[in-house]
Amino acid sequence: MRRYGKHTDEDDIRQRPNRKGNRPRSNIRPKHEDAAEGMVLTVDRGRLTCLVDEQPVIAMKARELGRKAAVVGDRVALVGDLSGKKDTLARIVRIEERDSVLRRTADDDDPYERVVVANADQLAIVTALADPEPRPRLIDRCLVAAFDGGLTPLLVMTKSDLAPPDELLELYGALDIPFVVTSREELESGGAADRVREHLAGKITAFVGHSGVGKTTLVNALVPQDRRRLTGHVNAVTGRGRHTTTSALALPLYGADGWVVDTPGVRSFGLAHIDPSRVIHAFPDLVPGTEGCPRACSHDEQDCALDAWVAEGHADPARLYSLRRLLATRERREGD
Repeated sequence: MRRYGKHTDEDDIRQRPNRKGNRPRSNIRPKHEDAAEGMVLTVDRGRLTCLVDEQPVIAMKARELGRKAAVVGDRVALVGDLSGKKDTLARIVRIEERDSVLRRTADDDDPYERVVVANADQLAIVTALADPEPRPRLIDRCLVAAFDGGLTPLLVMTKSDLAPPDELLELYGALDIPFVVTSREELESGGAADRVREHLAGKITAFVGHSGVGKTTLVNALVPQDRRRLTGHVNAVTGRGRHTTTSALALPLYGADGWVVDTPGVRSFGLAHIDPSRVIHAFPDLVPGTEGCPRACSHDEQDCALDAWVAEGHADPARLYSLRRLLATRERREGD
């Protein structure tokens, strides 16, 4: 075994690097001031398709972002190869602050919330008037999520040739939600798309709905032909649709400036992440009446000041009823 003295000067001695001295760690991260701005269009198994200067670019999230995830609609900063050519990969180094967020949980017992879409201006809730039957509880839950996340709701009713919309419109009339009623014939002719498009121009709109209500069919009528997605059918036995949309995807609005975000069909919309006390902010006309409420009032209890406020004529009683129906939705499962 070869040994060396204390003061050796042989040049064949292997020096081990000092991990602490040779490359000191730093908490300072690069600012990437030259990073390009982009928008996330879709996410697929860790790969994100982003739009950068009208060019689709495939990217991955930088390790320095940690567990922070980017979702469809996020405004991001990218570095690396931004050419968009085949087999190239950029890197997302920053996720900008979000203006709005649509969240949901798998069910009311699931503590893990999932961000569906970021920075959307409105939420188009698509429901069929028949085949399958309307599910008001699911609509209520989507409304709560929209109000909580800062999105303006839009109610889109399909298949009016199978059933009239009157009952559903009466149920949500007090909420002053804009709505569009469409039929299958109008979808085929393009008339329905034209009327819906009027509500979407200049905005980012997320579409959500139960499987089989015609959501993806409507989205296909609103986007360029080469960007359309596959559609499914409703099972005659179960009344359920087949999931043809498996991931959220942002698509350009055809004929106007704007974006349409198609999301997977939902059979449940959990609200475990939502604080019921925030739902009142979707009813600005009722907020002044809460000044006399007891501390931590749920606005659905005996001592709530809203009852007297409405009885004095300061607000429409139907508005208070709608508020309490949405509050009850937060505590109730969709199948109830």
